[in-house]
Amino acid sequence: MVKNFSIMPTGTIEAYISSAYQIPVLTPEEEHSLAVQLRDHDDMAAARRLMMSHLRFVIRIARGYMGYGLPLPDLIQEGTVGLMKAVRRFEPDMGVRLVSFAVHWIRAEIHEYILRNWRIVKVATTKAQRKLFFNLRSAKKRLGWFTKQEVDEVAADLGVKPEVVMQMESRLSSQDLSFDNLDDDDDDAPSAPSTYLPDTRMEPSRLLEREDTDRNQKERLHAALEGLDERSKTILRERWLSEKKQTLHELAEQFGVSAERIRQIEKNAMKKMRLKLEATA
Repeated sequence: MVKNFSIMPTGTIEAYISSAYQIPVLTPEEEHSLAVQLRDHDDMAAARRLMMSHLRFVIRIARGYMGYGLPLPDLIQEGTVGLMKAVRRFEPDMGVRLVSFAVHWIRAEIHEYILRNWRIVKVATTKAQRKLFFNLRSAKKRLGWFTKQEVDEVAADLGVKPEVVMQMESRLSSQDLSFDNLDDDDDDAPSAPSTYLPDTRMEPSRLLEREDTDRNQKERLHAALEGLDERSKTILRERWLSEKKQTLHELAEQFGVSAERIRQIEKNAMKKMRLKLEATA
């Protein structure tokens, strides 16, 4: 009789891992049959068995990311979320085993978790940076600081620009700095940003300067608009300054011309206003 592991132990992570490794691995026939039951009948019991039999693989993959300083239980949890997504999307008639299909989803969830939590300040936001983060970190363990040749080689291998590699290398080498000094008694501690980055937005002089700038811009805009003929002024007001903006076709009907003519008048009026604003800047 197969032991029932529908409820895993909730004690230590060691007990969880031990229980996961005691769950039998499914044969190809069993896996296919369960996957068909899930696909065709939305059988949650079949989904549970597919999940439980693959937890050992989640643990194995999660252990490979322990070098990022994040808790193993959290890595396993995120990897399990990826496994759940893979089980839901698995197509049993494609001729591949679930573990091969699930690796991508397990790693993707763990990657997302690491990028969200490795540092307070995000180090990778674009697709190229995310690609670099994991590849570059493993490469730096072998090579240390990169030479120009090594930067070019890594950039070529990963299909990114050399400056992107250098930027990511700098981010990986830096550390988060607390905004406030947590140890006021340590005279050798570096100055915290809170001691030299005051918030000056609400200072009276800054407020007055901002109000004066806004008023000046409005006056210049009004003067530039008044320098136009009445038709051009009406078109710009209706197209850009009114709450319910009119379309080119609506204005064309109003003035008895084509929509293209309205577009030309609008373009010429904008050009005149721009020159006026630049002259008074």
